[in-house]
Amino acid sequence: MWRERHPSGSPVAHTFRTRYADRWVRFHSLPDSKRYPKSADEYAIVLDRYNTILDELFAGTDVFVVTMDWSNTPSGPAGYSTPRQTLHPDGIRWWTESVQDDPDPVFHTHTRLYANRRLWNRGCLDGLLRAVADGVLVEVFIADTELRRVHHPYDGGADVILATPAERDRVRDQHADWLSSHSAGL
Repeated sequence: MWRERHPSGSPVAHTFRTRYADRWVRFHSLPDSKRYPKSADEYAIVLDRYNTILDELFAGTDVFVVTMDWSNTPSGPAGYSTPRQTLHPDGIRWWTESVQDDPDPVFHTHTRLYANRRLWNRGCLDGLLRAVADGVLVEVFIADTELRRVHHPYDGGADVILATPAERDRVRDQHADWLSSHSAGL
C-alpha cells in the first residue's frame, strides 16, 4: 500500500518533510523551541503536545505504528542499542531500505522498519513517545490506515503530514503557538 500511495519514495520518516512539503507542518514539543525535556513538568508538556495532535488526527481509529532499527547486514542485530523491541513488541518487520553505494560492505546500512496496527487512544504510546523525546528512538511514525496522515515525532517536536494543504493549514493555525519562528518552519 505504501508504494501505491507514495510512489515517490520509501517510508523513511526523516524524508517526509521535503517529499510532502505542501502538506507538512512542524510542531515543537516545548516552549521556546527547547529540544529536550528536563523535568516531569516538561515531559508532561511534550506528551500532551504529541497526544493532542495524534488525537486530532486519529482519535478512535486504527493506526499503523512504525519503528526502526538499522544494521550493517540485512538480518543482523541492530547496529546500536535500542529499546525498540521492548517499546514496540508487536511490530513485525515490514520494510528494509538498504543503502549499499559504497563498495566496502562495512559501510552498507540496512534500515529496518517494523509496523503494527492498533486502535489509537490518547496515551497508548507514551512510553515510545517519551523515548523519542529523549532521542533514544528515531524514525518513528504513526499513520492512518490509508497512509494519508502521518505523525513523525522526533526529539524536539513532530513533523506532521496532512491529507491536503487546507487540512495542514487548519491544524497549523489551531496550534500556532507550537510553531517555530524560523521562516522555513524548522
